[in-house]
Amino acid sequence: MQELRVVGVRVELPGNQPILLLKETQGERYLPIWIGAVEAAAIAFEQQGVRPARPMTHDLLREVVRTLGAELEAVNITEMRDGIYIAELVFGDDRVVSARPSDAVALAVRTGAPIYGAEELLDEVGIEIPDEQEDEVEKFREFLDQISPEDFGAGSGSGGS
Repeated sequence: MQELRVVGVRVELPGNQPILLLKETQGERYLPIWIGAVEAAAIAFEQQGVRPARPMTHDLLREVVRTLGAELEAVNITEMRDGIYIAELVFGDDRVVSARPSDAVALAVRTGAPIYGAEELLDEVGIEIPDEQEDEVEKFREFLDQISPEDFGAGSGSGGS
């Protein structure tokens, strides 16, 4: 497993499809995941420090996990099946819960849990974006210009979250 960090969430035009972009912390590969609007907002709000008037679902889940005495130890994005990414919430003591990567990442950014991607998955769908001198926003724009959801078996983009 390779540790990943959240680069950000952007909207792909012209289809207005949100995309989550993760990057290896010790490498050059990026993992793009097309996600739903609600999950995109949940991730972006937390990254930007936006606090809605009422807790979002992922805030509620974080509080439930804490109240039950558990701790999210890691999020593992393990594979892609039929164009759909599969993730796991790892709580320790062999307690693992299957989850959509978008929900798992939204919870991870709220708890500070590390996010990992399976080496095989990164080999299969990871994208290398060269030139370390460019800033992340420019890399992301170039990345979006070069790909579409079909490149990752996501069809219309509805199955990637």
